[in-house]
Amino acid sequence: MTMFDRRQIFTIAGAAVAMPALVGRAKAQTKITMGVGGKSLLYYLPLTIAERKGFFKDFGLDAEINDFAGGAKSLQALVGGSVDIVAGAYEHTIRMQAKGQDVRAVIEMLRYPTIVIGVKKSLADKIKGPKDFKGLKIGVTAPGSSTYITCVHAMVKAGLKASDASFIGVGGGASAVAAMKKGEIDVISHLDPVIAKLEADEDIVTLVDTRTEKGTFDLFGGTNPASCFYVKQEMIEKSPDTVQAAVNGMYKALRWINKASAEDIAAAVPEQYHLGDKALYMRAVKASQGAYSETGIMASAGMKSVYDMLKALDPELASSTVDVSKTFNSSFAVKAASMVK
Repeated sequence: MTMFDRRQIFTIAGAAVAMPALVGRAKAQTKITMGVGGKSLLYYLPLTIAERKGFFKDFGLDAEINDFAGGAKSLQALVGGSVDIVAGAYEHTIRMQAKGQDVRAVIEMLRYPTIVIGVKKSLADKIKGPKDFKGLKIGVTAPGSSTYITCVHAMVKAGLKASDASFIGVGGGASAVAAMKKGEIDVISHLDPVIAKLEADEDIVTLVDTRTEKGTFDLFGGTNPASCFYVKQEMIEKSPDTVQAAVNGMYKALRWINKASAEDIAAAVPEQYHLGDKALYMRAVKASQGAYSETGIMASAGMKSVYDMLKALDPELASSTVDVSKTFNSSFAVKAASMVK
């Protein structure tokens, strides 16, 4: 409970008393299209679990999931209207609000970013931290994605600028592993199981690790909400029941993940997610399992932390004024806690 402020705790508790316990299995299936950028990554594990375990269907949704090459692409799909809801980084809601587009998160998936920055092992004797990244080639899931922003934040904190290095989109999964193994990049800012594979094969030396509370606080100085479900406000207004059903399915997945063993999780995802090594995937799950949200509610201090980071890094946001309370609608996650059994 240390991750949530007192007001949020009272909100959850009050909702649990005020709302009747309902079992959310709808009779009809409503079609919905979801977007994600790198579905096989543990960053988006709750989405895969909700899909594979049938949790969306439990609440009346026929969910089609489109996997894009990075979070920035899935955001574009939402703005363009080709998807209804996105599993993506919370920071995108802030960017959209700053541009006058009312996009809001409706449930938190990850409390910590779980992004790891590692350097090619052969360079580890010279590259000791982000302060040494000048002139290097850095692999990220996609330019503008959360892996990119996190790495730039680490560089700026160390006294460098984003332009001091070259950023290369390497995608998720096997393509990211291959980019490091082939020597196409010097540094990687990425997620599990990609990082776990590179660590196990001793291809990289880890420099920054936000899979844990300590690593997150060391880099950001506090909490930093990461993956979430976000939608346009107009969908919240026009189809609140559909949004609630999606949140219910995600909430049920979070509860399942928090109780499951690493072996259960590895067995639940597609085999290709293991990158050819199921035991390695299980170790990656264990390293990140504590980062998944327990309530689906974002800590307000963490939301402010993300905004402060973006204002410091992005010239387009430097003079912006965003009310972060409008970037997250907690009512759906609160209601899910009373509906999901």
